[in-house]
Amino acid sequence: MEATRQYYFSCVKKLEKAKNLPLFLMRLILAYGFYGPAMMKWHHINDVAGMFTQLRIPLPLFSTYLVATTETFGAVLLLLGLGARLITIPLMITMIVAITVVHWTNGFQAGNNGFEIPLYYLIMLFTLFIYGPGKISFDTLVKRGQYANELPSLD
Repeated sequence: MEATRQYYFSCVKKLEKAKNLPLFLMRLILAYGFYGPAMMKWHHINDVAGMFTQLRIPLPLFSTYLVATTETFGAVLLLLGLGARLITIPLMITMIVAITVVHWTNGFQAGNNGFEIPLYYLIMLFTLFIYGPGKISFDTLVKRGQYANELPSLD
């Protein structure tokens, strides 16, 4: 029994070294997931504004530009891991609105245009908000640079 316990904890210790990989992969998936819809909105801005009008979203054209801009910058910033925690906030708001206004009445299943995918995105965004983008990110480089300036001089 002790050997099994030791083996288990040695595996856990090895897995600890890879804990930043899932955060990186989440960022890549989200960046890809937001980029396509953002580009669709930019290419069909008036059609999307018309849909927003039908959904009774206030200021439909402005809201369309706001969502398209948020998703575009969100995709880029998530991909880079730059300002990741900050950009998750407007993206989470976008997902909450998408779930409640667009997808809720279609049920859960993604195949029926339900709220399944936006819910997964919301959960992943919340995870990144809490844990940050991980070490494989520009946020980490910026953080290291900040602390490097605070180190005592060797002169």
